[in-house]
Amino acid sequence: MLQSGTKLSIARLLKIIIINLLTITLVLFTVALIRTLSLDRNVGLQLARWEKTRNISLAIDHRQREQQMEKFKEAIRIPTVSFSENENNGTALREFGSFLRKAFPTVFSSKLVHHQLVANYSHLFWVQGSQPDLVPYLLLAHLDVVPASESDGWDAPPFSAKEIDGFIYGRGTIDDKGALMGILQALEYLLMKGYAPRRGFYIALGHDEEARGGKGAVNIARLLKERGVQLSFILDEGLAIVDGVISGLQGPAALIGISEKGWATVKLSATMAPGHSSMPPRETSIGILAAAINRVLERKPDTNAFVRTTTAVTMFNGGIKENIIPAYAEAFVNLRIHSAQTLQEVLDLIHSTVADQRVKIELIHGFDPLPVSSADERAFGFQIVKKTVLEMFPTVTVAPGVCIGNTDSRHFSDLTRNIYRFKNKFFLFFRFHGINERISKKNYEELVEFYFSLIQNCDIKNVPEAHSSGHEL
Repeated sequence: MLQSGTKLSIARLLKIIIINLLTITLVLFTVALIRTLSLDRNVGLQLARWEKTRNISLAIDHRQREQQMEKFKEAIRIPTVSFSENENNGTALREFGSFLRKAFPTVFSSKLVHHQLVANYSHLFWVQGSQPDLVPYLLLAHLDVVPASESDGWDAPPFSAKEIDGFIYGRGTIDDKGALMGILQALEYLLMKGYAPRRGFYIALGHDEEARGGKGAVNIARLLKERGVQLSFILDEGLAIVDGVISGLQGPAALIGISEKGWATVKLSATMAPGHSSMPPRETSIGILAAAINRVLERKPDTNAFVRTTTAVTMFNGGIKENIIPAYAEAFVNLRIHSAQTLQEVLDLIHSTVADQRVKIELIHGFDPLPVSSADERAFGFQIVKKTVLEMFPTVTVAPGVCIGNTDSRHFSDLTRNIYRFKNKFFLFFRFHGINERISKKNYEELVEFYFSLIQNCDIKNVPEAHSSGHEL
């Protein structure tokens, strides 16, 4: 008996040792892989021979810096809210259009820039290049914001642009007036300094992105398509520079979105005989629906959103009185579909997971994930964005990612296969559409600098030849 117990103890010990060795090996391999990938991506880019360009330096004095910040604050104070697909603040949107003309007089008066108002409130700019053989690109942003109320618990009124400890608080500071103002401010500075681009480009500013872009971005895309425009690449909002989000990676990482998740809103409903709460049946419509929802939901950490399709119950309706068992209950589930799946696959999965004939499942609205854009060494748009990031932040790891939200860029997929979603800013995801949305003054200045450099970096004809991935460790 003792001998048998000893053998069992030895076997357990060997098992523990083997598991520990495998764990250590896996950890070391993961760290080495991340280090190698970051070296391949960043060092390879720095060693490549890029075309020589004479970029204009962004040198602004204290007065210009203060004016730049005041214009940004004024943009935040205009409540360009989209409430739904059919309801927006038209007065604020018109005011914002007038504000842009006042804020960026050089942009609107330059002979190189053609401006067009689209669908009453959206804006399309064409900046003419000196070399028409170079395929143009498109910079995207949007005017509108989601609703916000001070009563939700903001530290400052959401449309006050109040400055607290070096941060500007307000709805739209992250999404998406920082990028919008950064793009136009950068172009204003460039034109003031006599810059004329070699590669022409478009700037599109939609007015209803927060309501799916059905009037703004859709009509801008239609106009460009009718004119036969084809684009080298598109850069829109999306991912950003994050720190501490990717397990095993030390330091900040600039994630450039090369795809974005699909979308589905699914309605689940159940109907049973009504009754009185004093004599409850074994199963009710609410109970049946709750069980179905519980099967569909999956609780994972925050990074779950980057690696799989996610689900969230956004509305649950049932009952009219506290002592009456309702006959009908319904719930709406919002799904963000990963690029590895299709809308139909997700719907089939919901049906098989719920597996209850009493639950009716209906698709209210949905679309497939966007195609995956190229992120290799020959991908012009990706490499230009990466080059610009590394010029500002040489130690940041640059990598492709999947944008977990949806943007106006999806409406332009007929114009290019290369759509990238990135803003050169540091932010915490919980502030996105959340309480106390804010951006630091320094980060906004960096946004202006980013677009100032990016526009000039696009003037090259081609990215360098692919560099060997070999390097010394």
